[in-house]
Amino acid sequence: MTWLVTGGAGYIGAHVVRALEDAGLGAVVVDDLSSGFASFVPESVPFVRGSILDRELLTDALRTHDVDGVIHVAGFKYAGVSVERPLHTYEQNVTGTAVLLAAMQEAGVGRVVFSSSAAVYGTPDVDLVTEETPKAPESPYGESKLIGEWLLSDQGKAAGLRHTSLRYFNVVGSGFDDVYDASPHNLFPKVFQALLEGRTPRINGDDYPTPDGTNVRDYIHVQDLAVSHVAAARRLAQGEQVERAYNLGSGTGVSVGEIMAAMARVTGIAFEPEIGPRRPGDPARIVASGELAARDLDWRMRHSLDEMVSSAWEATRRAREA
Repeated sequence: MTWLVTGGAGYIGAHVVRALEDAGLGAVVVDDLSSGFASFVPESVPFVRGSILDRELLTDALRTHDVDGVIHVAGFKYAGVSVERPLHTYEQNVTGTAVLLAAMQEAGVGRVVFSSSAAVYGTPDVDLVTEETPKAPESPYGESKLIGEWLLSDQGKAAGLRHTSLRYFNVVGSGFDDVYDASPHNLFPKVFQALLEGRTPRINGDDYPTPDGTNVRDYIHVQDLAVSHVAAARRLAQGEQVERAYNLGSGTGVSVGEIMAAMARVTGIAFEPEIGPRRPGDPARIVASGELAARDLDWRMRHSLDEMVSSAWEATRRAREA
């Protein structure tokens, strides 16, 4: 059985590809390398360089490699930037998903695992987000992910597409020394960059109603995430029942202050973070329940906070030294 992974040369996608291999499943990667790296793709995995907006390329890849299903990870993932580039965000995340689904229908491929986002919830007013929490995205990125879920649902009704969407919050860590998070917008890379350049990392607000005054968020290890993508693919392939969407969350969360302490502890670089003002609209706590995913998708938090930090730090240092 072979699965096509869109965005398989990216940070998350590359972990999914390797998890498929570890599970004894075949993988094919389609990626335009706009944010990914060809070196992230194992030599044993066929790599098709191209855009998910290219229907002919996708259809050919699906047919040539006798693909059984798709894990759709590709997309424009920068929520903040999406506010400044809404048309680009919708083109990549909405049009791209529609083109992919059309190529799948043409090639007779009827299973897809969609990489969605907790951004579909916006700023929920509950302590623990479940799959039933109202959807209120606050950025073009979040809106585009919710529309992606709608597209899958509608294609399921119209053409029998079997699908599920995985919603997750902050993905960190690394399962391999040669795969790292290169995003300039994510917390871990930003802190590492500051430390490596001799700058002091910054916390936005320390007066929230949380145990240490800093924001509490869900941080999950990328390898745990990848395992659940594979579990979802297996369920779809075996005809087992799946939910339309699953949260991949810790149920407890971790504060930004705790992350900063772990960063200092793991890197051996002692620092006290600078404290800046709150960012407007930044909620005190957003944490998701992962109960449904634990039931169906082998989801669990297998890594401690220090393990998340240390694995990401080693991969980042190796990339910097290469």
